[in-house]
This record gives sequence, structure tokens and C-alpha cells, in this order.
Amino acid sequence: MSRARRARLPATLLFFTAALAPALLRAQDPCAGTAAGSSCDVVLDFSPAEATAHPDPYRDLEVYTELRSPRFTTYRIPAFWDGGQKMILRLTPIVDGVWTYRISGGLPTLSGSERSFQATPSNFPGFIHAANVHHWQTDNKKAHLWLADVADRLAFVPRSQFDARLAQTVKNKFTHLRISLLGNAGDRALVFQNGRPNIDFFRELDRRIRAINAFGITADLLLADTPADLAALAPDADSRRLLLRFLTGRYAPFNVTWEGFREFENYPGSRALLKELGEDLKQFDGYQHPRSTAALRTSAPLLNDGWMTFVIERNTEPADDALAQIEHQLYPVPFVGITTAARLWDATADGQYPMFEGHEQFEAKFWYDFISDSRHWELEPYYDVDGGRAIALEGVEYILFIDHPGPPVEIEVEKHSYDVAWLNPLTGETQWEKKKYHGEHYTGQPPDNSHPWVLRVSREGEKESMLQSYYFESKDIAMQEVEGNPDKLVYQIVQPSADTLPTGKPIPFEAHLTRQSRATRTMLYLWTGEVPGQGDGFRVLSTGAQGEFTIPPHLGVEYPANMILRLYGLNANGKLYEVDRGYGLKP
Repeated sequence: MSRARRARLPATLLFFTAALAPALLRAQDPCAGTAAGSSCDVVLDFSPAEATAHPDPYRDLEVYTELRSPRFTTYRIPAFWDGGQKMILRLTPIVDGVWTYRISGGLPTLSGSERSFQATPSNFPGFIHAANVHHWQTDNKKAHLWLADVADRLAFVPRSQFDARLAQTVKNKFTHLRISLLGNAGDRALVFQNGRPNIDFFRELDRRIRAINAFGITADLLLADTPADLAALAPDADSRRLLLRFLTGRYAPFNVTWEGFREFENYPGSRALLKELGEDLKQFDGYQHPRSTAALRTSAPLLNDGWMTFVIERNTEPADDALAQIEHQLYPVPFVGITTAARLWDATADGQYPMFEGHEQFEAKFWYDFISDSRHWELEPYYDVDGGRAIALEGVEYILFIDHPGPPVEIEVEKHSYDVAWLNPLTGETQWEKKKYHGEHYTGQPPDNSHPWVLRVSREGEKESMLQSYYFESKDIAMQEVEGNPDKLVYQIVQPSADTLPTGKPIPFEAHLTRQSRATRTMLYLWTGEVPGQGDGFRVLSTGAQGEFTIPPHLGVEYPANMILRLYGLNANGKLYEVDRGYGLKP
């Protein structure tokens, strides 16, 4: 612009342009040339007047951006406080191309400004989302194989220890790594200082999550160990909302999932707290990463609150598959199972993607190699088997886990020619049978009986062809209708026999079969209790045909109360039944 032309501009416009232009230029430049899947930080500069108006930006300043992709998808992302009077917008272009972002909120000099940048190509597949009922895919519509490692303390250990643990995770082919953001009571002074996040701690955590993502690994983020640990840092809804806005602005642009707490069941009011936090996550996380919470048994009781997108169950010793098998039939969402080396393949047969808590991580690597060679995003629990437990894509692939080899195993298959292989899960060695099997009823014997085996009966040529020509899913996964018709039920509740039950005390329970058949030769039972309209929702009370359960005192809020005892039963053919009975409840 010439000096003469500049002189003719109104003085107020000259002042506004001079004040605004540097900030806008700085807001644009950091994202130019960002690779798809990488994040860029846009520092939002304050004018002197804005700095005076917002002396505590963590608490009193809200700024957002609407980030629009080349495909016209819009992501609303909050800015986060980064110490002093520094606010940052962290943006992640998921694909290459021209992205545009528009700033809004409490900074008048920036509100309404819009800028574009070019994202460069990369091999980033995108973030993960639930797909095909019980499975996962990435933004590029490819299947995602969830295999999670658990190392909750990685945010709090020395960097050298973090680096060593991450290297171990990479070596064993994990695709997820769970860590805690806020830790436990002993971490409060490190995480929060003067009632606000400790920025030095979170800048280091930024580096660690970036390092995890750099290996293509998703970071599964616990908010804290327990509801009490989070409540100690943010004791009311307003302070928790500030904290969630800070955490989502900072970490939602990374490749992450949200997983609540390590446990929640034993904390009164945890359901309401998790619903509040989950709704804040839905609002603030523009990328809508998967949301759930870990649990002592299962997070399924929280599904009806509307914020969760998958269920986390515990599938560890002692062996108990009723919970996982039955919930898989009840809920059309993906399942992740907290498991160990001893239960890894059991969790797989239950339809869970494993979250590995054990230290014998070599087995997890063998699991990854074997399952990644399947159409895992279509495999579902399969019941026409004897001698083991199976998952299958019927007519294409059947995978059978034999925990205790002995008699020959049998599996019904659609009539085709199949390749047959035996995996030794202890060594990763696979032995293929020389001859194909042709027929409808495969019978075979493991190579030896000294350890568990995994059997694969598959049409390898068909699998390869499907990858070239089929859509993501080749068959619909249909959820079954639970049978509750009294005339068709095959069992009944015998105990508890009293009309009113106490909380906090052991209560005998027992179920009896009323019809004997080949289908009822084995039955899995799941007992749940709920006080409708109050309390923390239903709770899993126990599994099995008989035993004792204890009703949690906080199942209800006001006593006396009425409880619905629900007994699910799953027969050997995978048919699910439900019996309900009402009881009075007293403290």
C-alpha cells in the first residue's frame, strides 16, 4: 500500500488493522504445511484491553474455533489455557487438503476471524470410531484392531522410564496404551497448583502423548483413578467443567479415547458424576473420540445415560465368562475386556477386544499377528462347537480356542473347502494342515495336549477376495430379541425366596432349570439388581446358577425401596432369556 493511500484511511481503521493483523498472522502461520494427523498450536495473543478484562483466563475466558475439513465436516474445538495469559487452539487436520478455521468467543480482536491452511498428505488413517455394531474402524473406513496395554502411571514416572515402557509397548504390537491424566491422591500437588492445572506437568504430558501417537498407538486416557480423586481436584460442577474444557482442548486433537476411572462402582453418586463428565466430553470434544469408563466388573450400567460409546468389562481370574457373553448379546456397542495372559483368548471368544494388564506381554504379540490376519471386524461369538469356544464370520472363518485339549474338537461350518491351521499361543508357531477340509462338520485333534491351542478353519482365498471387493462389513450383525415370554422360559428364580431383602449382607441365590434339552446342557447366568428411578442404576450382583450376592447399600437412595432382580440366562446355542422378579429393599 502506498504512503498516500495509507494516509487516506481513517485513523480508527488504521489502529484496528495494526492491532489485529499481527495476531491474525500468528494464528495462521503455525498450521501451514501441517501433515494430516499431526497437530498444530495456534497461540491467541491478547490485546491490553483483553488482558485487563480476563486476568484469570483459565476460569473466565472461553474461546472456540470451528475447524472445517476439505470434505466440509466441522469440528468445534475449545482453546485451552497454557499458563499466565496464554491461550492455545490446538488443531489436527485429519486428511490432506485445505482446512479453514473460524475463531469465536471472548476475544473481540479475534472473534469472527477466519483463516485457511494447507495440510499435507501422510499415512494417518484417522481417528477411531465404533463400527459394525461391536467393532472399530478409522476415519478412512478401514478396520481397527484394538489391543490395549495398561500403564496408568506413565504420566508420573521419569522420562527415561516412560521411554522404556513405550518401547516395550511398541515391541509387543499394542495398538493402544492406557495412562492416567490426573492420577490419584498422591499426585494432586503435581497435577494442580493454586487451584489450577500445573502447566509444566501438562506440557510434559503433551510430549508423552505425542510420543505415543508417533508410533501409531492410540492413547487411552483415564481422567483419574477414582471418582473421589477427580472430585478432590474439582469439587463442583463448574470447576469440573473448566477442567474438562482444559483437558479436551489440550488432548482431543491427539489420537485418544476417554476412559473415565479405573473403578466407579463402589463410589456413591458415581453414575451422576460420570454422566456429567461424559456430557461435557461430548460437548467439548469436537472429534468425538470413543467414551467409556473402566470398572471393577462392567461399565454397561451407564449405557442408558447416553454419553458412552463402548463398554469396558473386567475379564480376569477367576474365570467367569457369563458377564461378557451375555452383555455381548444385550448391547449393540463394542466391548473392551480388561484381561491377562491367562484369559486373553477367553476374552477374545467372549467378543471383547483385549486390554492387557498382565506382564507376560509376549503372548499379546502372538495374538496380534494371528487376529490381524482375520476379518476381526466381523467375527462374533459362535456356539455350534464342542470342545472349545469360538468366534466366527460364518461361511468364511471360524476361530476356536481350546483351553484344555483332550477329546477331538468339533465345529459346524457352512459347506465349503477350508484351510485348517493350529496356533500355539505360547510360542506363536502356526501349523497348517496339508489337506484342505471339505464339508459341514469339522472334527480335529490338536497337535498335542500339553497346552492350549487355537484352531483356525478358514477360506483363505475367499478372505483375500473379500478384501478386494466387499464393503467394510459383508453381513449384517443382528442383535437377538431376548426371550421373556413366560411360556417359553427354561428356568426360574428359586432364591431369594423372601419378599424383602437387606442391603450390605450376603443373600443366597439359586436358579433351577424347568426344561431339559441339549440346548440347556450348559447355561450361563447373570444376576443384576436395580431400584428404578433412583440410585446408581443397575448393578451386576453375581453370575452362576447359585451362590450368594450382596446388594450395595447405595443401589437406592431412599428406603424402603423396590428392587427389580433380573436374571439373564444364555444357553449352549447362544439363545438369551430374561426373568424378572420384584423385591422390597431395606438398608
